[in-house]
Amino acid sequence: MAEIISLNDKLKLSKDKREAVARKRKIQAVQKVFQCTQCAFKCERCGQQINPDPSKGKKCEHQFVRVPYHFCESCEEEYLDYISRMKGKGDSNSYWHNEEWLKVWNDWIEYQSSIDRYLKSKEFKQLLQELRQTGPVLPDS
Repeated sequence: MAEIISLNDKLKLSKDKREAVARKRKIQAVQKVFQCTQCAFKCERCGQQINPDPSKGKKCEHQFVRVPYHFCESCEEEYLDYISRMKGKGDSNSYWHNEEWLKVWNDWIEYQSSIDRYLKSKEFKQLLQELRQTGPVLPDS
């Protein structure tokens, strides 16, 4: 007589595969967030490779400005000019730093804030907690 296939074993195998796929999707979601937003070796704004500077902060208009992002030199200069312009100052020779340029910087900063809020959300924290509890995933063969 032919070999009998256990329905329970088939169901368990199917459930295990679904759980493995779901876990892999969760890990990819976490990896994407951290790879795209938390890399200390690339400019957060333009993506250019940089050497991280632990002493972030520059003199700007006779006061110290803390730069809360990892920028290349060019983007950092623009950010500092953005901060100066928001205070009613800025480099008047940079005529292209107009209202639309200010809006671009404002929108980019808001986007960064949105990512930060997402990382601090209870659902994202729950995702991280689930991944910590289930342990590492073995790569596909």
